[in-house]
Order: sequence, then C-alpha cells, then structure tokens
Amino acid sequence: MPQTPIYLDNHATTRCDPRVVEAMLPYFSELFGNAASTSHQFGWEARDAVEQAREQVAASIKTESRSVVFTSGATEASNLAIKGVIQPLLRTANLPRPHVVTSAVEHRATLDSIKRLQRAGADVTVLPVDLFGQVHPQQVADALRDETSLVSIMLANNEIGTINPIAEIAEVCQRRNVPLHCDAVQAVGRIPVDLQSLNADLVSVSAHKLYGPKGVGALIVQRGNRRARPEALLDGGGHENGLRSGTLPVALIVGFGHACQLAAEGMSEEVTRIEQLRDELWKRLSSQIDGLHLNGHPTERLPGNLNVSFEGIDGDVLMNSLKEIAVSSGSACTSAEPEPSHVLRALGRSDELTRASLRFGIGRFNTREEIVFASDYVIETVIRLRNSSSSKH
Repeated sequence: MPQTPIYLDNHATTRCDPRVVEAMLPYFSELFGNAASTSHQFGWEARDAVEQAREQVAASIKTESRSVVFTSGATEASNLAIKGVIQPLLRTANLPRPHVVTSAVEHRATLDSIKRLQRAGADVTVLPVDLFGQVHPQQVADALRDETSLVSIMLANNEIGTINPIAEIAEVCQRRNVPLHCDAVQAVGRIPVDLQSLNADLVSVSAHKLYGPKGVGALIVQRGNRRARPEALLDGGGHENGLRSGTLPVALIVGFGHACQLAAEGMSEEVTRIEQLRDELWKRLSSQIDGLHLNGHPTERLPGNLNVSFEGIDGDVLMNSLKEIAVSSGSACTSAEPEPSHVLRALGRSDELTRASLRFGIGRFNTREEIVFASDYVIETVIRLRNSSSSKH
C-alpha cells in the first residue's frame, strides 16, 4: 500500500521538483544580489541568472526571450494582459467603448478582471462552450466587432482539462487585427506549447503548475501586434521593459527557468506515462461505478486530467469521506466561494452533478501503485455511500 494521503491535485499546484529546489538554493544566500544593481558583481550575477532563466522559459514555449515579462504569478499576468490593454482605452475620449470577448469557462483571474472592466464601462461578450467545454473559432469570429479590443480564451481548462483550438482562434483574431490573450497556465510544461504556431499575442504562464516554485510567473508579450502591448499596472522603477516594476525574485525566477527546461526535456516520456495512468484510472472507475459522467473532452484534454461526476451522491459527503487522497471537488476552487463550479455549469451539468464531481490531477510524482489504490478507494467509498443512502429510504 502506498503512503497516504496521496496527492492527486496537480492542477491546483505541483510539488517543487527537487532538482528545481537545488538550482534555486544558492540564490537565497550566496548569490543574493539584486538584478537591478548594475554597479557590482553581486548584481551582475543576479542579472545573468535572470536572463538565463528568461531564455529557458522562452525556449520551452518557442518564443523570444525578450517577450518574457516576469510577474508574481499567472493571476498578475492575466490582470496585466487584460487590464493593461483595456484600461487605457477606457480613459481615451472620443473612442467607442472597448469590447472584450471571452468564454464562460475561463479562470477567475480572467473573468473577474473582465468583470471589473465591464463595471468601468467596457462592453463584454461571454461565449458559451459546447458539451465538452470547447470554444470554436467561428463563435469568436461571429462575436467580433469593429470596437473589439481584446479576446481572451484559455488554452487548457484548469477544471476539466479541455484543450481549445487556439491557433485557429488566433487566426480569426489576426484577420481582424484584434489582440488575443491566452491563459496557458495549465498547458505549459504539461503538453508541447509552441507560441510560434499558436500566435497568441499575450500568454499567461505560472511556475508552480509545472513543478517550479510558487510566487513567480510570466506574461509573454509577443512583439507583432502593437495593440497588444499592455500598459503597466505597477509603477516604480520601470523593471521588465517598463511593464512590471518591482525587485525581481531571482531565486524564484531561476527555479521557474529550470522547471521549464526540465519539462521540455522530459515532455514526450512524461506525457505518455501520465496519460496511461489517467486512462487506467478512468477505466477502473467506469468499469465499477454506474452513473459516472466524464466532464470535458474525451480526447482533446490534458494528459493528467480526469474530471468525473457521480449520480446519486452527496458531493459534500463524498469529499469528506475521501481522507486518503487529495483531490478537488466540483465546487469553486476558492473556499470563500463554495458555489458549484461555473465550468461544469457551463457544460450543462446540474447543480447536483456539479457538486458530486471530483477533479483528479495526475502528475510527475504519481505512481501506478497510487492510481490503483486511489481508484479502489473511490469505488469502495462511492458504493458504500450509495448503499448507505438507499438503506435510509
């Protein structure tokens, strides 16, 4: 039996790879300089480490290193992309109200940023998704207007793992000269991401989703579309080419770069192994549990994602019964907002099925032994809860 509890929540965060920790350690104590200090060796060493990490991040997603703007994480990156593009337009007189297009299943960092802009006067179109959670390019094309100033569609969904056809959506946007922001947080480091092919103008990335440290991410600002260059949200020093002021967390950035390099080097083998574990988990669950629903696209999904809903189960009771595994429920990821998932609702799931859902996030450090244990454990728990429920009626 594997050691429990078993961590199967790798969409929420990942364990920092020990090789990443090792790469970061010297920059906490020995190589502690400020990367903005240009007059001595301590600063030069820090600057060189940051630039090497910038190149590692860029190389892992096939873009130019000068496009990488380091942030405190993907939430800040998405805020910078969305607000940084739209807020200046809201302040400009004699212009029509800027129009933003997004989807109903985006991360809260995107949706809440756009809601704030809407309250400030922006016009917003929220696109529905299909039964698998995908946005189709024609939907985007139909939504575009002359005053559309930004489209924001995620590459891979954080709850159901569904992958969107971003390259085709980008083509639609380019024909109308509309900037495209793409939340690629769950995709980078987990599937091959080639920004030369995707052609998104602004891309949000986070280190802690790909076995790097928490507290650092990046906004990729592609250089092709001038309308896509955001205005800085933070003032004070003009760091990161004037887009993100603040002393750079050198150790975290080093870890981010190293994590990106490790992910790129092991991508092919890791994707295959994790897909096999996910498929085995689904096969075992679906063969033993009736009334089990797969949420998300059956094939166009992240390799480690499995999101399922259980008929005839109280979601809260189910989560409280699963003490030996760490998974997410079908409720919103913020504990302060215990509402049913907006993503599953957008798929058309009932509130009952939405609440009785589990998101499994399989990652680099999970083993087949853990998957076998977790599947048997969930099967046993669901059957017991159903039997207990039926005996009360």
